[in-house]
Amino acid sequence: MPKSEEKKENEVIEIPVGRYFSKVRENPWIVSTFVLGLLLLGSLIFGFSAGGYNSVSEDKAADNLVEFISSAGADAQILSKEKDGALYLFNTAIDGEQVQIYVTLDGKYAIVQPIPLDSAGPVENTDDTNTGSQGRVRVEIPEDAHVKGQPNAPVTIVEFSDFECPFCAIFYSDTLGLIEQNYIDAGKVKLVYMHFPLGFHEKAQGAAEASECAGEQGKFWEMHDKMFENQASLGESSYILWATEIGLDVNDFSACVDSGKYAAKVNSELQYGGQIGVSGTPGFFIGNEADGFVKVEGALPYANFEQIIEKELAG
Repeated sequence: MPKSEEKKENEVIEIPVGRYFSKVRENPWIVSTFVLGLLLLGSLIFGFSAGGYNSVSEDKAADNLVEFISSAGADAQILSKEKDGALYLFNTAIDGEQVQIYVTLDGKYAIVQPIPLDSAGPVENTDDTNTGSQGRVRVEIPEDAHVKGQPNAPVTIVEFSDFECPFCAIFYSDTLGLIEQNYIDAGKVKLVYMHFPLGFHEKAQGAAEASECAGEQGKFWEMHDKMFENQASLGESSYILWATEIGLDVNDFSACVDSGKYAAKVNSELQYGGQIGVSGTPGFFIGNEADGFVKVEGALPYANFEQIIEKELAG
Protein backbone atom coordinates (compact mmCIF):
# COMPACT_ATOMS: atom_id res chain seq x y z
CA MET A 1 0.00 0.00 0.00
CA PRO A 2 1.28 3.52 -0.73
CA LYS A 3 2.35 5.36 2.35
CA SER A 4 -0.46 7.47 3.82
CA GLU A 5 0.29 11.17 3.81
CA GLU A 6 -1.68 14.14 5.02
CA LYS A 7 -3.23 15.95 2.08
CA LYS A 8 -3.93 19.67 2.01
CA GLU A 9 -7.09 20.92 0.37
CA ASN A 10 -6.80 21.19 -3.44
CA GLU A 11 -3.51 19.28 -3.42
CA VAL A 12 -3.05 16.90 -6.36
CA ILE A 13 -3.48 13.24 -5.36
CA GLU A 14 -1.00 10.97 -7.10
CA ILE A 15 -2.04 7.34 -7.64
CA PRO A 16 0.86 4.91 -8.34
CA VAL A 17 -0.85 3.20 -11.27
CA GLY A 18 2.32 1.68 -12.69
CA ARG A 19 3.07 -0.34 -9.57
CA TYR A 20 -0.37 -1.93 -9.57
CA PHE A 21 -0.52 -2.76 -13.26
CA SER A 22 2.92 -4.31 -13.16
CA LYS A 23 1.37 -7.04 -10.97
CA VAL A 24 -1.91 -7.50 -12.85
CA ARG A 25 -0.47 -9.93 -15.37
CA GLU A 26 0.56 -12.30 -12.60
CA ASN A 27 -2.43 -11.59 -10.32
CA PRO A 28 -5.61 -10.83 -12.32
CA TRP A 29 -7.70 -10.72 -9.14
CA ILE A 30 -5.99 -7.39 -8.32
CA VAL A 31 -8.02 -5.65 -11.04
CA SER A 32 -11.35 -5.61 -9.25
CA THR A 33 -9.71 -4.42 -6.03
CA PHE A 34 -7.83 -1.67 -7.85
CA VAL A 35 -10.98 -0.52 -9.66
CA LEU A 36 -12.90 -0.51 -6.38
CA GLY A 37 -10.19 1.63 -4.82
CA LEU A 38 -10.48 4.19 -7.60
CA LEU A 39 -14.26 4.23 -7.34
CA LEU A 40 -14.24 4.80 -3.61
CA LEU A 41 -11.49 7.39 -3.86
CA GLY A 42 -13.66 9.24 -6.36
CA SER A 43 -16.64 9.05 -4.05
CA LEU A 44 -14.66 10.58 -1.21
CA ILE A 45 -13.15 13.35 -3.37
CA PHE A 46 -16.30 14.39 -5.19
CA GLY A 47 -19.06 13.16 -2.89
CA PHE A 48 -18.81 15.55 0.05
CA SER A 49 -21.57 18.09 0.36
CA ALA A 50 -22.80 20.52 2.96
CA GLY A 51 -25.84 19.75 5.04
CA GLY A 52 -27.06 18.13 8.20
CA TYR A 53 -26.47 14.54 9.25
CA ASN A 54 -29.45 12.19 8.87
CA SER A 55 -29.14 8.46 9.41
CA VAL A 56 -30.66 6.07 6.89
CA SER A 57 -31.54 2.40 7.25
CA GLU A 58 -29.09 -0.41 6.50
CA ASP A 59 -31.12 -1.28 3.41
CA LYS A 60 -30.98 2.28 2.10
CA ALA A 61 -27.23 2.51 2.71
CA ALA A 62 -26.79 -0.84 0.94
CA ASP A 63 -28.85 0.37 -2.02
CA ASN A 64 -26.71 3.51 -2.27
CA LEU A 65 -23.51 1.43 -2.25
CA VAL A 66 -24.74 -1.03 -4.89
CA GLU A 67 -26.04 1.80 -7.09
CA PHE A 68 -22.72 3.62 -6.93
CA ILE A 69 -20.61 0.56 -7.79
CA SER A 70 -23.02 -0.57 -10.50
CA SER A 71 -22.93 2.89 -12.11
CA ALA A 72 -19.28 2.23 -12.94
CA GLY A 73 -20.14 -1.03 -14.73
CA ALA A 74 -19.24 -3.47 -11.96
CA ASP A 75 -21.53 -6.18 -10.63
CA ALA A 76 -22.25 -5.67 -6.93
CA GLN A 77 -24.12 -7.80 -4.41
CA ILE A 78 -24.54 -7.38 -0.66
CA LEU A 79 -23.77 -10.67 1.10
CA SER A 80 -24.33 -9.50 4.68
CA LYS A 81 -24.79 -6.27 6.60
CA GLU A 82 -24.50 -5.07 10.17
CA LYS A 83 -24.07 -1.91 12.19
CA ASP A 84 -20.54 -1.44 13.52
CA GLY A 85 -20.37 1.55 15.83
CA ALA A 86 -21.05 4.69 13.81
CA LEU A 87 -20.78 2.83 10.50
CA TYR A 88 -22.58 0.16 8.52
CA LEU A 89 -20.42 -2.82 7.56
CA PHE A 90 -21.27 -4.59 4.30
CA ASN A 91 -19.69 -7.81 3.04
CA THR A 92 -19.94 -7.11 -0.66
CA ALA A 93 -19.26 -9.21 -3.76
CA ILE A 94 -17.84 -7.06 -6.55
CA ASP A 95 -17.32 -8.86 -9.84
CA GLY A 96 -16.93 -12.12 -7.95
CA GLU A 97 -14.51 -10.82 -5.33
CA GLN A 98 -15.64 -10.45 -1.72
CA VAL A 99 -14.79 -7.06 -0.17
CA GLN A 100 -15.69 -5.54 3.19
CA ILE A 101 -16.91 -1.94 2.84
CA TYR A 102 -18.03 0.47 5.54
CA VAL A 103 -20.67 3.12 4.84
CA THR A 104 -21.46 6.10 7.03
CA LEU A 105 -24.84 6.05 8.74
CA ASP A 106 -26.17 8.79 6.45
CA GLY A 107 -25.52 6.49 3.48
CA LYS A 108 -23.32 9.03 1.71
CA TYR A 109 -19.72 7.91 2.11
CA ALA A 110 -17.92 4.59 1.66
CA ILE A 111 -14.76 3.59 3.53
CA VAL A 112 -12.68 0.52 2.70
CA GLN A 113 -10.44 0.47 5.79
CA PRO A 114 -11.36 2.70 8.74
CA ILE A 115 -8.56 3.57 11.15
CA PRO A 116 -9.46 3.41 14.87
CA LEU A 117 -8.48 6.67 16.55
CA ASP A 118 -7.20 4.79 19.59
CA SER A 119 -4.64 2.96 17.44
CA ALA A 120 -1.09 4.03 16.64
CA GLY A 121 -2.28 5.29 13.27
CA PRO A 122 -1.74 4.04 9.72
CA VAL A 123 1.31 1.89 9.08
CA GLU A 124 2.94 1.43 5.71
CA ASN A 125 3.00 -2.16 4.49
CA THR A 126 6.46 -2.60 3.01
CA ASP A 127 6.08 -6.34 2.41
CA ASP A 128 6.07 -6.90 -1.36
CA THR A 129 4.85 -10.51 -1.07
CA ASN A 130 1.25 -9.27 -0.93
CA THR A 131 0.61 -10.84 2.44
CA GLY A 132 -2.15 -8.33 3.06
CA SER A 133 -1.19 -8.20 6.71
CA GLN A 134 0.85 -5.85 8.85
CA GLY A 135 1.06 -8.26 11.78
CA ARG A 136 0.66 -11.90 12.68
CA VAL A 137 -2.72 -13.50 13.21
CA ARG A 138 -3.73 -16.19 15.68
CA VAL A 139 -5.58 -19.00 13.92
CA GLU A 140 -7.32 -21.82 15.76
CA ILE A 141 -7.30 -25.07 13.79
CA PRO A 142 -10.27 -27.35 14.54
CA GLU A 143 -9.54 -30.90 15.62
CA ASP A 144 -11.68 -32.22 12.75
CA ALA A 145 -9.96 -30.10 10.09
CA HIS A 146 -8.66 -31.82 6.96
CA VAL A 147 -4.86 -31.83 6.98
CA LYS A 148 -2.43 -32.82 4.23
CA GLY A 149 1.15 -33.42 5.37
CA GLN A 150 3.05 -34.40 8.49
CA PRO A 151 1.36 -33.33 11.76
CA ASN A 152 4.67 -31.98 13.11
CA ALA A 153 5.60 -29.97 9.99
CA PRO A 154 7.19 -26.67 11.10
CA VAL A 155 5.03 -24.50 8.81
CA THR A 156 1.27 -24.67 8.41
CA ILE A 157 -0.77 -23.25 5.54
CA VAL A 158 -4.42 -22.72 6.43
CA GLU A 159 -6.46 -22.31 3.26
CA PHE A 160 -9.98 -20.86 3.26
CA SER A 161 -11.49 -21.92 -0.03
CA ASP A 162 -14.63 -22.33 -2.14
CA PHE A 163 -15.03 -25.23 -4.57
CA GLU A 164 -16.87 -22.98 -7.06
CA CYS A 165 -14.34 -20.14 -6.90
CA PRO A 166 -12.34 -19.86 -10.16
CA PHE A 167 -9.32 -18.37 -8.40
CA CYS A 168 -9.31 -21.28 -5.96
CA ALA A 169 -9.18 -23.62 -8.96
CA ILE A 170 -6.22 -21.63 -10.30
CA PHE A 171 -4.39 -22.07 -7.01
CA TYR A 172 -5.15 -25.80 -7.14
CA SER A 173 -3.97 -26.25 -10.73
CA ASP A 174 -0.99 -23.87 -10.82
CA THR A 175 0.43 -23.66 -7.31
CA LEU A 176 -0.69 -26.38 -4.90
CA GLY A 177 1.10 -29.17 -6.77
CA LEU A 178 4.45 -27.39 -6.48
CA ILE A 179 3.91 -26.65 -2.78
CA GLU A 180 3.05 -30.30 -2.24
CA GLN A 181 6.07 -31.52 -4.19
CA ASN A 182 8.63 -29.18 -2.64
CA TYR A 183 7.35 -28.70 0.90
CA ILE A 184 4.48 -30.97 1.95
CA ASP A 185 6.05 -34.20 0.73
CA ALA A 186 9.35 -33.10 2.32
CA GLY A 187 7.68 -32.77 5.74
CA LYS A 188 8.27 -29.01 5.92
CA VAL A 189 4.68 -27.83 5.43
CA LYS A 190 1.23 -29.13 6.19
CA LEU A 191 -1.94 -27.81 4.51
CA VAL A 192 -5.19 -27.31 6.41
CA TYR A 193 -8.35 -26.88 4.34
CA MET A 194 -11.17 -24.71 5.69
CA HIS A 195 -14.49 -24.02 3.98
CA PHE A 196 -15.43 -20.50 2.91
CA PRO A 197 -18.34 -20.88 0.42
CA LEU A 198 -19.25 -17.47 -0.97
CA GLY A 199 -22.95 -16.62 -0.94
CA PHE A 200 -23.12 -15.80 -4.65
CA HIS A 201 -21.76 -19.21 -5.64
CA GLU A 202 -24.90 -21.34 -5.78
CA LYS A 203 -23.13 -24.70 -5.68
CA ALA A 204 -20.37 -23.89 -3.20
CA GLN A 205 -22.24 -24.80 -0.02
CA GLY A 206 -23.46 -28.13 -1.40
CA ALA A 207 -20.00 -28.96 -2.72
CA ALA A 208 -18.45 -28.23 0.67
CA GLU A 209 -20.95 -30.51 2.42
CA ALA A 210 -20.40 -33.27 -0.16
CA SER A 211 -16.63 -33.08 0.39
CA GLU A 212 -17.24 -33.55 4.11
CA CYS A 213 -19.33 -36.63 3.37
CA ALA A 214 -16.42 -38.00 1.36
CA GLY A 215 -14.16 -37.16 4.30
CA GLU A 216 -16.44 -39.25 6.52
CA GLN A 217 -15.15 -42.25 4.55
CA GLY A 218 -11.54 -41.03 4.55
CA LYS A 219 -11.58 -39.59 1.03
CA PHE A 220 -11.84 -35.83 1.54
CA TRP A 221 -8.75 -34.97 -0.51
CA GLU A 222 -9.76 -37.28 -3.34
CA MET A 223 -13.13 -35.52 -3.59
CA HIS A 224 -11.38 -32.16 -3.19
CA ASP A 225 -9.28 -32.93 -6.26
CA LYS A 226 -12.25 -34.13 -8.28
CA MET A 227 -14.18 -30.94 -7.56
CA PHE A 228 -11.42 -28.57 -8.57
CA GLU A 229 -10.47 -30.61 -11.64
CA ASN A 230 -14.11 -30.67 -12.79
CA GLN A 231 -15.36 -27.37 -11.39
CA ALA A 232 -17.76 -26.72 -14.27
CA SER A 233 -19.60 -29.96 -13.45
CA LEU A 234 -20.35 -29.35 -9.77
CA GLY A 235 -23.71 -30.82 -8.80
CA GLU A 236 -25.31 -33.79 -7.06
CA SER A 237 -25.14 -36.14 -10.04
CA SER A 238 -21.43 -35.43 -10.40
CA TYR A 239 -20.82 -35.99 -6.70
CA ILE A 240 -22.36 -39.46 -7.01
CA LEU A 241 -20.21 -40.22 -10.07
CA TRP A 242 -17.04 -39.04 -8.36
CA ALA A 243 -17.94 -40.94 -5.20
CA THR A 244 -18.04 -44.09 -7.29
CA GLU A 245 -14.74 -43.27 -9.00
CA ILE A 246 -12.86 -42.72 -5.72
CA GLY A 247 -14.28 -45.86 -4.13
CA LEU A 248 -16.84 -44.58 -1.66
CA ASP A 249 -19.85 -46.49 -0.43
CA VAL A 250 -22.27 -44.59 -2.62
CA ASN A 251 -25.37 -45.36 -0.56
CA ASP A 252 -23.77 -44.04 2.63
CA PHE A 253 -22.40 -41.05 0.76
CA SER A 254 -25.80 -40.19 -0.75
CA ALA A 255 -27.52 -40.51 2.60
CA CYS A 256 -24.94 -38.21 4.16
CA VAL A 257 -25.35 -35.57 1.44
CA ASP A 258 -29.15 -35.70 1.68
CA SER A 259 -29.06 -35.30 5.46
CA GLY A 260 -27.25 -31.96 5.39
CA LYS A 261 -25.41 -33.07 8.52
CA TYR A 262 -22.28 -31.06 7.71
CA ALA A 263 -24.00 -27.75 6.97
CA ALA A 264 -23.27 -26.49 10.48
CA LYS A 265 -19.57 -27.32 10.22
CA VAL A 266 -19.24 -25.56 6.87
CA ASN A 267 -21.07 -22.50 8.17
CA SER A 268 -18.95 -22.44 11.32
CA GLU A 269 -15.74 -22.34 9.29
CA LEU A 270 -17.18 -19.63 7.07
CA GLN A 271 -18.03 -17.48 10.07
CA TYR A 272 -14.66 -18.08 11.70
CA GLY A 273 -12.85 -17.10 8.53
CA GLY A 274 -14.70 -13.81 8.49
CA GLN A 275 -13.80 -13.21 12.13
CA ILE A 276 -10.07 -13.51 11.47
CA GLY A 277 -10.10 -11.35 8.36
CA VAL A 278 -10.89 -13.55 5.37
CA SER A 279 -12.71 -11.37 2.85
CA GLY A 280 -12.49 -13.46 -0.33
CA THR A 281 -11.23 -16.73 -1.72
CA PRO A 282 -8.75 -18.19 -1.73
CA GLY A 283 -7.47 -16.79 1.55
CA PHE A 284 -4.44 -18.18 3.38
CA PHE A 285 -2.65 -17.97 6.70
CA ILE A 286 0.96 -19.17 6.73
CA GLY A 287 2.98 -19.74 9.89
CA ASN A 288 2.51 -21.86 12.99
CA GLU A 289 0.26 -21.96 16.02
CA ALA A 290 3.00 -20.87 18.43
CA ASP A 291 4.17 -17.74 16.59
CA GLY A 292 1.05 -16.86 14.67
CA PHE A 293 0.31 -16.63 10.98
CA VAL A 294 0.85 -14.21 8.10
CA LYS A 295 -2.30 -13.48 6.09
CA VAL A 296 -2.01 -14.03 2.35
CA GLU A 297 -4.76 -13.10 -0.11
CA GLY A 298 -5.49 -14.45 -3.57
CA ALA A 299 -4.25 -17.09 -6.00
CA LEU A 300 -0.67 -15.83 -6.02
CA PRO A 301 2.01 -17.49 -8.15
CA TYR A 302 4.08 -20.25 -6.60
CA ALA A 303 7.10 -17.93 -6.29
CA ASN A 304 5.21 -15.76 -3.81
CA PHE A 305 4.28 -18.73 -1.63
CA GLU A 306 7.84 -20.03 -1.85
CA GLN A 307 9.20 -16.72 -0.58
CA ILE A 308 6.80 -16.64 2.37
CA ILE A 309 7.34 -20.30 3.26
CA GLU A 310 11.13 -19.96 3.18
CA LYS A 311 10.90 -16.91 5.43
CA GLU A 312 8.73 -18.86 7.90
CA LEU A 313 11.10 -21.84 7.83
CA ALA A 314 14.03 -19.54 8.57
CA GLY A 315 12.20 -18.26 11.63
